[in-house]
Amino acid sequence: MRITNKIMQRNNLSNINTNKVYQDKLSTQMSTQKKVSRPSDDPVVSIRALRLRSNVTEVTQYYSKNIPDAESWLDVTEDALKNLTEIITNMIGQCTKASNGDLKSADRQIILEQLKALGDEVYSTGDADYAGRYVFTGYRTDTSLSFDKEYNTKYEITEQLDNSSITQLTKIDTGKLLDITAANYNNANNSKITEQDIKSTEVYRIQLAYDDCRDKNANPAAAPSISFYEKDPVTGEAVMKEPTWDSTMFTIKSSTEDPYTEAAKNDDALIYVPDTGEILLGRNRYDKLMACKDDPSTSGKNEGEIRVTYQKDHWVKGDLRPEHYFACTSTDADGKVTDYNKSYLDGKSEKQVIEYDVGFNQTIQVNSTADECFQHGIGRTVDDLVQAMQDVVDLENVKTKIEGLQETATGTDAETLTKQMEAVEKALTLAKDKCQKMFESGITTFQGYLDDANLCVTNCGTRSSKLELIDNRMKSQKTTFETLKSENEDIDVTETAIDLKSAEMTYEAALMATGKVMQTTLLNFI
Repeated sequence: MRITNKIMQRNNLSNINTNKVYQDKLSTQMSTQKKVSRPSDDPVVSIRALRLRSNVTEVTQYYSKNIPDAESWLDVTEDALKNLTEIITNMIGQCTKASNGDLKSADRQIILEQLKALGDEVYSTGDADYAGRYVFTGYRTDTSLSFDKEYNTKYEITEQLDNSSITQLTKIDTGKLLDITAANYNNANNSKITEQDIKSTEVYRIQLAYDDCRDKNANPAAAPSISFYEKDPVTGEAVMKEPTWDSTMFTIKSSTEDPYTEAAKNDDALIYVPDTGEILLGRNRYDKLMACKDDPSTSGKNEGEIRVTYQKDHWVKGDLRPEHYFACTSTDADGKVTDYNKSYLDGKSEKQVIEYDVGFNQTIQVNSTADECFQHGIGRTVDDLVQAMQDVVDLENVKTKIEGLQETATGTDAETLTKQMEAVEKALTLAKDKCQKMFESGITTFQGYLDDANLCVTNCGTRSSKLELIDNRMKSQKTTFETLKSENEDIDVTETAIDLKSAEMTYEAALMATGKVMQTTLLNFI
């Protein structure tokens, strides 16, 4: 084959361009530090790069954002729960002090103030928030656990209780004993007070979550709807019934009525006391409810369920919002009606669990719900204990007044004061005995709430420990994926620099050789 100068020129120019392209490729790699600049350069590397970049992005999201957020949420929750355990522990300490029967009046006053302060603080702890989201309110992170001020929103609340909610309560009837003063101790009514007027009554009660339950927009003493299992007199089967309110079932309509005495003497009584949020039961009512507890005919049902629907339209600061606990309906000032948790009534309630994605196909729960640790019973127990202690303090004050009057009284007045002193002594003995027993029982009650709170702290700590392990694993995976990504995409700088320098020298040599060839023609040989 005849090779002409023209062919040599074209071949040299083509080879020089190929070398220039290779040099450009190496130069681009040096400037970008990447092996490929477009998918067509190396499809295998490009596809693997996309996958590894996706993995690095996901791991970075988990490690740098999701896990720190979850850690912060758990830290806030754990701090609040630890505060709760400290408060309840202090309550147990106050109960232990108060169960001492030899307390002085000043000591009782100190315990009263301490319990009131602790009772006010316990639910404030439940309003802890993280980044503007309340941590104990389930999915309603924009709604506080308790009311922050006084509200008049009307709620219709349905509580689902059971037989264990029925407790026995001692009430001491002191009559007009606490009204005695220096000015009226010898009037027509007070002068007749004797030791026989002081009575102690045992009643069964269901304590609702709230007191002051009267619906002020309707009948102030409207009876609630109460349903519970009761044996059918015909079939003998335990069925859910809603009794008709009759003469043995009524609402206390005035402060002059004594519901506790009525419940004690009427075995069929079912009495609603809206002021205190209590339903009092006569002995027969109590026996019927307890008889259905282990009845075979309730098998497969919510055994022993007691369902109470009532209204409350006045809320003060610190009251727990019912939508976090019960099936309820609210009606605001504009008449807007909102339903909450209706599925609770069908037994289909699901726990409002908030979970964070913290790994590949891995989530972790970060929240504890209010019903696990901030139960209504804590505040209601505190109210009962405060009232029991206050009764003792009030009677001690009356006793002090009578002792002062006895120093100067003579004749009939002295006899009257002696009878009143005997009545006070009896009432004080009964009140102290009741108070001591209630505080002893309060130790056990608060210990149960403390166990619940400690369980929440333990669960929270377990989640934190699990999250720490996940964090360490994500850190390791992040390093691994970044290393794989770098090995797949990044160039070896030293090797590429040597190749680029070699390409430059080759290019320059090719230019010199081509220059000499281009200068030679056929005329040089003629």
